[in-house]
Amino acid sequence: MAEAKSIQAVKGMNDIRPGATEAFLDTAVWQKIFAAAAAVMESFGFRRVWLPVVEPTALFQRGIGTDTDIVAKEMYSFSDRGERSLTLRPEGTAGAVRAYVEHNLARVDPIQRWWYAGPMFRAESPQKGRYRQFYQIGAELLGIADPAADAELLWMLWQLCGRLGLFEVAVRVNSVGDNDSRKAYRAVLRDYLGRHMTELCESCKARLDTNPLRVLDCKRAPCRTVVDGAPDILDAMTPAARQHFDKVLALLQALKVPFERDPRLVRGLDYYTGTTFELTTRALGAQDAILGGGRYDNLVEELGGMPTPAVGFAAGVERLALLVAAAGVPAVGPDLYLVPMAGAEVLAFLLADGIRSDGRYKVEVGAGRLKQQMKHADRTGARFALVLGEDELTSRRGKLKNLRATSVEEVALEPSALLGVLARSP
Repeated sequence: MAEAKSIQAVKGMNDIRPGATEAFLDTAVWQKIFAAAAAVMESFGFRRVWLPVVEPTALFQRGIGTDTDIVAKEMYSFSDRGERSLTLRPEGTAGAVRAYVEHNLARVDPIQRWWYAGPMFRAESPQKGRYRQFYQIGAELLGIADPAADAELLWMLWQLCGRLGLFEVAVRVNSVGDNDSRKAYRAVLRDYLGRHMTELCESCKARLDTNPLRVLDCKRAPCRTVVDGAPDILDAMTPAARQHFDKVLALLQALKVPFERDPRLVRGLDYYTGTTFELTTRALGAQDAILGGGRYDNLVEELGGMPTPAVGFAAGVERLALLVAAAGVPAVGPDLYLVPMAGAEVLAFLLADGIRSDGRYKVEVGAGRLKQQMKHADRTGARFALVLGEDELTSRRGKLKNLRATSVEEVALEPSALLGVLARSP
């Protein structure tokens, strides 16, 4: 009988698992990132939402823009059994706005602070920090037009970077203005780019008619050279748009969030209005952006809702993980690994239950041969190990081994005694 051929994961879709060979795919790194994100964002009043992975294709066509690379080239779209066109979500904001509109929140409770985390999908060539199934952490602040919302979101993100130990991060900020500002700027920009038509790539030439601001986001070297000489959008801004942006910058200065103004930063999606921003780092090479976002005051209305101001961001978890893993994979093994011999299983389960009920510690109960269990305790990164055999069952005392300090302490086999040692030991 021929040996069955193993099945591999789809190219560009990774397994996140304990002890992964590539440290940035280790579960411990991801748990650290998600825990930090939840702690920081919820301290700012953001509450978590879980949104569908599959949405109607029209949502992204209307929300993101049909001439964007995401919609034109990268979406995983398909027809279901009812011949409906569906798409694996390529980003999170459109789905969040769809939920806001569908549940009529503009009338029920217009101010919403939501955060989310989960997989996104784009059919593009896999490379470091960019995958076909990738994960994002994001947040949407809906219902507040004040520039303080923009500044608060950036302040929150700066604190998240600090919580993750990411201090070599640059905050880049710009504004694409309000509707009148963009209308005036498009005319000036189209005129400038038209004089450099022969120097632009084919994609950017096509964008001159659809959305010339997208040329500012092109990464091709010839286009970058042209863009470096482009007019500044600040010169085309209405007084109201300029006042909003100036207030954002003043608040960031007051909050001591270091930033640089990047006049070419427009972001790659059509729904942005007003403030745009990215956080970047040289540590990732060419793919230097770790998160980005901005204000999108028209999107709720474009998707069928009432006019609603909004600002949000999305962070690439894989890119955050590359940076966090570079500082070392955090230890997330159990605090106590119980090693029961034959007949001691019930005692092990009861001790484990008593310690877990305290709510502070993780306990794992092993099974099998003593040597095998002790090796596994080491591999999991456990802090302590405790063997439960015939002698321990009789005396109700055991020898608690500190696997990190290689020390041994005799202790009563009671949850309270074991909790006492765990509490005073690093």
